[in-house]
Amino acid sequence: MKTIHIIVSGRVQGVYFRAFTQNRAVKQGVTGFVRNKDDGTVEIVASANQDKLDQFVNWCNKGPLMAKVSQVIVNEYIVTEPFTQFEVR
Repeated sequence: MKTIHIIVSGRVQGVYFRAFTQNRAVKQGVTGFVRNKDDGTVEIVASANQDKLDQFVNWCNKGPLMAKVSQVIVNEYIVTEPFTQFEVR
């Protein structure tokens, strides 16, 4: 199990990005959370095996139909308690 921190930039707020991200994560067996940031980006923390995370990050580069993703930054993330689900915050 690996956990990553993702920041998605572009037209990613007001286009149901969080709801679609949660739906995709649940389908792919990814746990963690997604939330909007004050700077207009979307922040995601995702935990899964490497293969699932690779697929999830690939999806984040596109996002839902109405989104226009301009940048995705991925970094390692240290978790103190494992996530049990994927939630919208």
